Amino acid sequence: MRSARDAGQSRVLGPQMDFETSSRPWYLDITRRGRLRTKFLLSLLLVSASLTCSTLLVVRHRVELQAREQIREALQNSVVTFQHIQRLRENTLEQSAQLAATQPSLAALMSSHDKRTIENESRLWFNKVAADVLLLADSGGRVMAVESAAPGLTEAEAQGPLEHSLGNGNTRDWWLGGGHLLQVSMWPIYFGDPASGAQLGLVVVGYEVSDQVAADISRVASSQVAFRYGSRIVVSTLKPAQREALARQVSGQAAGAGDPPADIELGGERFLMTTTSLPPGGSPGVELIVLKSYDQATAFLQSLNRWLLVLGLTAILAGSLLVFLISDTFTRPLANLVGGVQALERGDFEYPLEARGNDEVSALTKSFDRMRHTLQSAQHELLQAERLATIGRMASTISHDLRHSLTTILAYAEFLSEGSLRESHRVEYYQEIRSAVNQMTDQIQALLEFSRSKTVYRPAVTNVAAIIERAVHAVKARVEFEGIQVTTSFQGSTEGWFDSGSLERVFHNLVLNACEAVPANTGRIEVSTQKTDEGIEIRVADNGAGIPEEIRDRIFQPFVTAGKDNGIGLGLAVVQKIVQDHGGHIGVESTGAEGTVLCISLPSASSVTVAGPAAAS
Repeated sequence: MRSARDAGQSRVLGPQMDFETSSRPWYLDITRRGRLRTKFLLSLLLVSASLTCSTLLVVRHRVELQAREQIREALQNSVVTFQHIQRLRENTLEQSAQLAATQPSLAALMSSHDKRTIENESRLWFNKVAADVLLLADSGGRVMAVESAAPGLTEAEAQGPLEHSLGNGNTRDWWLGGGHLLQVSMWPIYFGDPASGAQLGLVVVGYEVSDQVAADISRVASSQVAFRYGSRIVVSTLKPAQREALARQVSGQAAGAGDPPADIELGGERFLMTTTSLPPGGSPGVELIVLKSYDQATAFLQSLNRWLLVLGLTAILAGSLLVFLISDTFTRPLANLVGGVQALERGDFEYPLEARGNDEVSALTKSFDRMRHTLQSAQHELLQAERLATIGRMASTISHDLRHSLTTILAYAEFLSEGSLRESHRVEYYQEIRSAVNQMTDQIQALLEFSRSKTVYRPAVTNVAAIIERAVHAVKARVEFEGIQVTTSFQGSTEGWFDSGSLERVFHNLVLNACEAVPANTGRIEVSTQKTDEGIEIRVADNGAGIPEEIRDRIFQPFVTAGKDNGIGLGLAVVQKIVQDHGGHIGVESTGAEGTVLCISLPSASSVTVAGPAAAS
């Protein structure tokens, strides 16, 4: 007899009553099963927390809106301030370039058309002009000399920006040379009257937008600033990581006049950003990016949030204490009633109940007390009826099986009484009588083991592989199983803290059942073990026809059997009891026309139940 799957423990009404509970979300569990006191406290907590959070969110939102509006106005003011400063710088540059171009000595120098002479004299003129860059070019636009306070600006690097400005016809322009951003103003140099004289060359005067200039603008605007030339951030007061993040985010974006400030995050800090194009507009253009830190402007919100949180928690704690004191008066009788229900669940019918007064709770307590007395009487009657039914079922099963064996013994005993029997027949009849007696002994032993309420196990360090080998050898010794192939395989350690005698009976029953389930000549049985993190797994697989559908769900219940003429249905019930007593589990891994696989899990260090000395193992 083989099992299809572990049917689990059967429900039997006894001292330990079983109340089924369905799985539900935690909040429904609290609402449905929690104490009234817990409900009151939870309700107050939820209401207080909701009000506190709502207030915090509303205040924070309003403050954020106000802070954002102030930042936006500050950004606009910063842009207006810079534009005013920019116009003053442009006018100053233009005046410087015009003043230098109208000097007769400069015109005389340019009329020489000698590059070396112009280069030698350019330093003198650079010292006279209050600017960062001085460039002299001939009438054809070729650079003749460059003097610059910005290192790295050479004639070759200045030639390209100069040609670009001349091509656009701009007298005011932005140059990027040698890694420096320059604002320049150009003025032609004439021989004589500009209206009638010939043009001798061109003077270019410029200021560098350096880190110092950006820092000055940043202090005036109380903001972070950055200058972008085309798609490149040239000068910035931001940190290096923030500067790189800004370059990535604004790459390919063009500034639009009148665009509202936009949110941007740089290096984990939030900013409000506005962009304005610097005249003259061209390609590539120069843009001023002004950023004001949103996090710094709203840093006070963190302190405000903490104060609101402290006030909210104080209100919640004070209210919870008040509700606890008030609700205790109303919930104490209910708590006593709940304790009685829980005691009844554990099988305690003598839990003291307090029923004071005539209110609804007292009436409910008195009704519950009467109900549990009625339930106790009904339980005793049901247990007595179940006991009698079990005894009747056992008597019917045992009497049938024992009568069959006794009939066999009686028949063969009569044969033995004949004096003319040959010795071979006498031995054969003797073996049949012995087999019937052994069968009766096995049935009685199984019944005794199943009926014991307590069993003494004598655990010791035991090798499960050796137990399996002994059980297999004992089953294979039977003549009817000679044609069945039984193999064993063991992986990893198979030692544990078990009672060897009990486990040998487990594997003997399982292998015997498997041998009875497989074909006599082509049967194959494999017993394998594997070491796991939890202990040892043992599988018993056969190629039999599988477990009948009608008993698959009841295979481990007592007196359930099929396909065995002399079985009483206690073999697997005893196996399950021994395995569970060792802290293990047995179940059906698979079953079908291809065969059945039973799986047993045993812990490495089994904690077995130790009963009194009178019980047998």
